[in-house]
Amino acid sequence: MKRVVDVAVSALALLLLWPLGVLIAGAVKLGDGGPAFFRQARVARGGGTFRMWKFRTMIVGAERRGRQLTVSGDPRVTRVGALLRRTKLDELPQLFNVLCGEMSLVGPRPEVPRYVALYNAEQRAVLSLTPGMTDPASLRYRDEGTELAASVDPEQLYADHILPAKIRLNLAYAARANWLTDLGVIGATVGALLVPGHRQRTRSWSSAPAGDAGRSVGAMDLEH
Repeated sequence: MKRVVDVAVSALALLLLWPLGVLIAGAVKLGDGGPAFFRQARVARGGGTFRMWKFRTMIVGAERRGRQLTVSGDPRVTRVGALLRRTKLDELPQLFNVLCGEMSLVGPRPEVPRYVALYNAEQRAVLSLTPGMTDPASLRYRDEGTELAASVDPEQLYADHILPAKIRLNLAYAARANWLTDLGVIGATVGALLVPGHRQRTRSWSSAPAGDAGRSVGAMDLEH
């Protein structure tokens, strides 16, 4: 059932949103002349890798000019890219990953290999889940870029505190997930993007399954 919903929704969304995609691609291209799309290796279900699609939001070669984490105010982010990140429109090309079966609409956000290499045996259980475009952890930690920017060592903060908390949230959610709860996550994601003041309600809802997991690091969201 989950795969049927993924295929149907991603195909319909791509059909309806292709004019917007063309406009975004054109804006990215005109911004600095670089490619409109960016593909990055992420870890798939089972521990393999796949290429995740995004609209490019950073300067060409950004990965060679700094850390893999992107914090608020990162100078590598382009003007167009800042808008796309704020509205999450840079994630739209991942509908192709969903259609191809590499991702799901709802599932743990796929990590880069360097951070997956840090997982302990318990945390690797998250690799049994299909990665997704949105998940409870992304809602709970939606604004993490600001907190990372305030840290002396953003990568250590992420690896030692935020990443383990996200894994706990996603494993707790997966233990009770069904198509109705997935619809709730999708609805909360849309609400957080479109409705002012909705963000706090989604944080409370999405963090409930994991109890106190991650409270010490606040509400943040990684975009790398």
